[in-house]
Amino acid sequence: MAEIKSASRRWEEMETDVLVKIFKELNMIEMAPVALVCHAWRSACSDALLWNTLDLGLLKSNFIQTRALPYIWVDDRSDRRLMKILRIAMSLSRGTVTCLVFHFNLFMKDEHLSYIVERCNHLRRLVMPAWNRITKNGICQAVRRWQELESLTMPSISNPSYIMEEISRSCKNFCQLKVMGTFDVIFASAIASNLPNLRVLSVRCSILTREALLFVLDCMDHLEVLNISHCLFLDGLAPTGKKKFSRR
Repeated sequence: MAEIKSASRRWEEMETDVLVKIFKELNMIEMAPVALVCHAWRSACSDALLWNTLDLGLLKSNFIQTRALPYIWVDDRSDRRLMKILRIAMSLSRGTVTCLVFHFNLFMKDEHLSYIVERCNHLRRLVMPAWNRITKNGICQAVRRWQELESLTMPSISNPSYIMEEISRSCKNFCQLKVMGTFDVIFASAIASNLPNLRVLSVRCSILTREALLFVLDCMDHLEVLNISHCLFLDGLAPTGKKKFSRR
C-alpha cells in the first residue's frame, strides 16, 4: 500500500505536455477557472498550442432589440463578463492568437475590440459578431493593426465600402471573405473595387441578389471559390411589383 502511495503523483505535478493535451479539450469559458488552480496549471494554460484559435462561439450577450440606434440593448453584466473573459484570454495567450471566433449575438463595444487589438497583433482569421455597437472608427482602427489578416467572416452592413477600403490598404495578404446576411450589388461592387485579387468569397446561407451574383462573376477574375450554397435568391421585381425569391 505504501508503494502505491509513493508512486502516485499529484495533479499539479503532471508533465506540462500532458496537461496541455487535457486542456485542449476545454473551451475558453471552461479554461478560465482551470488557470487559477495553481502555478503549474496556469503555465500549461498559457502554452502556445492552446491559443492558435480563441473560440468564443459559446459566449452570447443578454440583449433585447430596440427601435432606436443601435437597435439593441445589452445588459451591463454581459459587457462585464465579456471583458473579464477577454482579460483572462489575453493574459494567458500572450499575443499568440491567430484565429478569433465570436458568436453572432455577442454585441461587443469599441472598448472590447480595442482591448483585443492591443494584445492580439498577429490575427489572420476573424469571425466577427454583429456590430450594432461597434463604430466605423472602431473597426477601421482594428483592421489597421491587423495587417496579417487573411480571412474575415462578417455580417452584412448597409455601407460596406469603408471596411473594404481599410482591408485593401492595411491587409496585403487578405484573400478570403464570408458575408452573412444580405449580399446585394452594392456589397459586390465594394468588394470588386477594393479587393480585386480576392480568391475565396462565401455568401452561404445569405440573401443573394441575382445582380450581385452576375457582378461578381463578371468582375472578379481572380476568384477561385464562390460559395453560394443554401442561399435565398432575390430575383428582382415580378410584374405584380412583388419581389420574387427562389431557393438554391
